[in-house]
Amino acid sequence: MKRTTHRSVKGTKLYAVRDEKGRFVDIQTYQRAHAADLKRKSKSETTAKARKAKKK
Repeated sequence: MKRTTHRSVKGTKLYAVRDEKGRFVDIQTYQRAHAADLKRKSKSETTAKARKAKKK
């Protein structure tokens, strides 16, 4: 799903995820969402790491 950015009343940056009908599914602060993204590895990162290990 695609996330769109918004600002709260306080001015903090927010990520909002919407469903197919345009309704909000999840709203997170940018800080929490960004930290969660950094903890996870993408599929391309894991396959690249596996390929690199296989060559050695």
